[in-house]
Amino acid sequence: MQPLPGFRDFLPDDCAVRNLIFARWREVARRYAFVEWDGPPLEATELYRKKSGTEIVDQLFNFTDKGEREVAMRPELTPTLARVVAAHEREFKKPLKWFSIGQFFRYEKQQRGRLREHFQLNCDVIGEANLAADIELVALCIDILRAFGFTDKDFVVRVSDRDFWTNFLREKDISGDRWDELLQAIDKFGREPREKTVEKLGKLADPVFAILKSGGKSERLDRLVDGLRARGLADFVSIDVGIVRGLAYYTGMVFEVFDRAAKFRAIAGGGRYDNLIGVLSDGAVSMPALGFAMGDVVLGELINETAHVREKLENSIANSRKIDIYVVIAKEQCRADALGQIQQLRDRGYLVDYPLTSEKVGKQFQLAEQLGARVAVLFGDEWPQLKLKDMSSGEQQLVSKDDFMSHVETILR
Repeated sequence: MQPLPGFRDFLPDDCAVRNLIFARWREVARRYAFVEWDGPPLEATELYRKKSGTEIVDQLFNFTDKGEREVAMRPELTPTLARVVAAHEREFKKPLKWFSIGQFFRYEKQQRGRLREHFQLNCDVIGEANLAADIELVALCIDILRAFGFTDKDFVVRVSDRDFWTNFLREKDISGDRWDELLQAIDKFGREPREKTVEKLGKLADPVFAILKSGGKSERLDRLVDGLRARGLADFVSIDVGIVRGLAYYTGMVFEVFDRAAKFRAIAGGGRYDNLIGVLSDGAVSMPALGFAMGDVVLGELINETAHVREKLENSIANSRKIDIYVVIAKEQCRADALGQIQQLRDRGYLVDYPLTSEKVGKQFQLAEQLGARVAVLFGDEWPQLKLKDMSSGEQQLVSKDDFMSHVETILR
């Protein structure tokens, strides 16, 4: 039996990498005073249909449950967030700065950087329309990647402004019901044959291509970059009006993060969605909002491809697996006394291991080294005295069981 297509087993090494990624995500989000929340992995299919249209259903793991409800495994978190905020926003002071780490599912074609399940960090700011929130969110995204050891030589945040293009379409007197179609065509520029983009844009093709070539001008984006420059983060950012993001609910600043070598799909992406909460709550609650998501699949590939980051991560994992104390049981008659001491050590928060069955003393010390133990404790002929070995210096000392704890604490201090 194999895992289902697009799904993964996490063996201990894989789980260690995943947990380290989660720890970095959580650490930096909290540094920015974001608080953690989560929603259910199963939602009504209608929630996603209402946000993205009927075509989204083809990308869902959806079914009819035993209560005859149409439900789907969540493909993203933003609709759930909008639902939760609409129901509970009166309970919290604004703005809300929330983050979540969860698993998501999409029934779509597998390709590099995209599976049918993945873990994802979501960071959102709800209830703040000022550009300061946009700057804060982009800075958070940059600092999360910096926490892994990535530099401005490794990745770039390409920022854009949907309003730049909606203003352009308005000036060209284009009907609003065509905006989403045209914005998606611009978003796919460079990923589709030029002839196909020309066909989609029609008479707008030449002016759009001219803007994409020149780079376009946006006073809002200039101010955003200035705000990041004040934090020393401007080198991580590039204005690129070619970034539109295909989801129709975006309303203002949008951004995507790419590796500088352009080997992978986007590492992260997001932007403003000021109208979505109102749409999903049928107008009951309307609040400005913005957020971004970062998945573990592309991030993991980038880590593996970036030597200095991979080495740093591997060292962190190796250090995290080291234990404090290994208890060597030289005589089985001492096992009961050893287990009593082991329990006391663990109660004090030490990481402790020992042989579950009888083993040769030499093999036990060898295992202590392999586990990275800082101290080995020998229960043997000397009992009720214990032999302590500092594994880094090799120094050994014989101590009474009454003085045992204080000597261990001195070595591990």
